[in-house]
Amino acid sequence: MADSSFDIVSKVEWQEVDNAINQTSREISTRFDFKNVGAEIKRSGETIEMKANGEERVKAILDVLQSKFIKRGLSLKALDTKEPQLSGKEYKIFADVKEGISQDDAKKVAKIIRDEGPKGVKAQVQGDELRVTSKSRDDLQTVQALLKGKDLDFAIQFVNYR
Repeated sequence: MADSSFDIVSKVEWQEVDNAINQTSREISTRFDFKNVGAEIKRSGETIEMKANGEERVKAILDVLQSKFIKRGLSLKALDTKEPQLSGKEYKIFADVKEGISQDDAKKVAKIIRDEGPKGVKAQVQGDELRVTSKSRDDLQTVQALLKGKDLDFAIQFVNYR
């Protein structure tokens, strides 16, 4: 019998990100507390830019965006938010959408699997993802439960379960 495996990835559904941004834009255009504050949100590439004429207003836009992310099933760990900065007369917040698992993070996850996971489970780094293999499917499910219980600083999904 061949080994069973799955991949650990950190991917973002870009259509859902666009939907969250569009819903945020629609909400800030209709809410009374955002009238005449120059509130705006837009995405260019992997960066989301929010701007308004006050620091608390731009933080409120970020709060609305985060609530839309949660409603659409996107992890807030995929959102790398910078501090508000003054640019001319308006405040801006830039948020990068993170995708992929860095080499350091992949090594951390592999170490967790090696140290705390069942014996006979192997993890190997493949680019920006991690392949986990074992003879037993139960061991793979144990590893998934172990990683879901850990508070990692990036979003993970399990794909290609074979």
